Amino acid sequence: MVEYLEIGKIVNTHGTKGELKVIPLTDAPSRYYELEWVYIGNQNINNIMGRYNVESVRIAGSNIIIKFAEINDMNSAQLLKGLFIKVDREHAVKLPEDTFFICDLIGSEVYDENSGKKLGVIGNIIKTGSNDVYEVNTEDKKVLLVPALKSVVKKVLLKEKKVWVLLPEGLVDNDF
Repeated sequence: MVEYLEIGKIVNTHGTKGELKVIPLTDAPSRYYELEWVYIGNQNINNIMGRYNVESVRIAGSNIIIKFAEINDMNSAQLLKGLFIKVDREHAVKLPEDTFFICDLIGSEVYDENSGKKLGVIGNIIKTGSNDVYEVNTEDKKVLLVPALKSVVKKVLLKEKKVWVLLPEGLVDNDF
């Protein structure tokens, strides 16, 4: 499982005193008000992350404006542009039963509950508003869109990275 969860992406500076504009990557942007500190970095680029103390937070439309104690001017803030705000699992939001972090589902193998046949691997998850949709990449390079509904997703084993689904009739062609 992923050790650090991305909860926001820094997209720009805000003002001259070191504030940052952040796109929240969480279903609960108000969780930012509870943060005392976060990690900032991009493990994919240089595997370096720093710990920053949260000084202030405010929600501005669909974005977050955040100020860190260690950043006091626009030039220092500019260096963080494009990086991700992360929390470790210990400080992550506690999820309700039968809900999962997207990063934990990506890469999971998906199986048909009736036949036991492997359908593919979750490559992405689309947030539609009413329910998520799993993009399942099949071995023959097709994409199967599976609605993440309790009536469809029957079992999830995160440690084994396996998901069992009961596909609604008509969702896939007969050649699947």
